[in-house]
Parts: sequence; C-alpha cells; structure tokens
Amino acid sequence: MPHTDHEILESLKFELRFLEDGGYGRSPRTPWRPQFIFEDSPSCLNFNDPARPHPCNECMLMQFVPEENRELNSPCRFIPLNEKGQTVDYFYRCGTQPELEEALAGWLRREIKRLEGQLVIEASAEEEKELARLAET
Repeated sequence: MPHTDHEILESLKFELRFLEDGGYGRSPRTPWRPQFIFEDSPSCLNFNDPARPHPCNECMLMQFVPEENRELNSPCRFIPLNEKGQTVDYFYRCGTQPELEEALAGWLRREIKRLEGQLVIEASAEEEKELARLAET
C-alpha cells in the first residue's frame, strides 16, 4: 500500500508526540513488560490486535526498513535509528529504554525535517510549473 510523503510525515509527527508524551511508558494493562516501540503505538496497523491481521508490508514504516530485514517478524525493529546503524532491536538487546527513546526521538526529528524539506521543494516545483503554464496562456 503506497503512502504519500504527507501521510508519512503526519504519522512520524504523531509517533514523536506519542513518544514525548510518555506513550512508551509501562502500560497499566501489561505492567510486567515494556511497551514495544512502534508495535505498541496507535500508529501500528495491528495495534491492540493480538491476531495481527494486517501484514507489516502495508505499514508506512517499511520504507525505512533495510531490504534484507523486511521479511523478519516485526521488521520495524530493524530500522536504523542513527549513523551507527543501531536499531530498536539493538537497543532491546544492548541498551536501555532511555537510550532507545533518545535514539528514536533523534531519528524521528531527522526524518520529519527531511520530509518537510522534501515537501517544500516539491511544492515549489509544482508552483513553478503552474506559473509557467499560466505564463503560456
């Protein structure tokens, strides 16, 4: 399912707000386990549905998952969050929750900034095309 840059941008902004508002803190329903990054977010296609009826390849995050990890369970855990290539999965095994959340916030902010810049460039190009079209008439 293709997603527009605007849809992806809005989803990443939502994810950042969710993170900053403590959305990945312990859940009162499942206090014995941490919340899983992306998977326990309302932006997940399978949020609160243990049957997981939606395939991950329909998720807008798949474009950020390296090709070799797209067939794994929970591929969103393998999105590189920083220049070292550390992923959510890496932090689950070798890091702390604060380190993971800091890396995730940084990644979200960088991607949001990149997409916003890309959308501005695309809008400018469309505006130039429209002005050129109007000038021809």
